[in-house]
Amino acid sequence: MKRFCLALDLKEDSELIKEYEAWHAPGKGWPEVRQNDLAAGVLDLQIYRTGNRMFMILETDDDFTFEKKAERDATNPHVQAWEKLMWKFQQPLPNAKPGEKWVLMEQIFQFEKEVD
Repeated sequence: MKRFCLALDLKEDSELIKEYEAWHAPGKGWPEVRQNDLAAGVLDLQIYRTGNRMFMILETDDDFTFEKKAERDATNPHVQAWEKLMWKFQQPLPNAKPGEKWVLMEQIFQFEKEVD
C-alpha cells in the first residue's frame, strides 16, 4: 500500500466553502467518480480542512501511479464534469505549477519507533 498527501486551497468565501462541503457530505459524491478512483487503485481517500486550506490523504494499491490515474480521469466524462464543478470552489496553492490543482506534499517527518 502507498500513501500520498496533497494540499489545495478553497476560495476564501464562506458560502462557497459550505457548498463545497455539502458536495462532499456522505452520499453526495458522484458514484461514477468514486468507481473511477477505485479502478485507478485508490483504496481510501480522506479530505480535511482548516480555514480554506485542504489536505487530502490517498491510500492506494502498490501499482497506483498519478500518471495512470490522470489517463483514466481524462477519458471519463463524469470525472471531467466533477472536476469542472469543483473548480468553482477551488484555487491553486501559491506554489502550484500552471494547471496544477492538488499539490503533492513532501513528507518531512515520521515518528521514530524506539528500539529496546
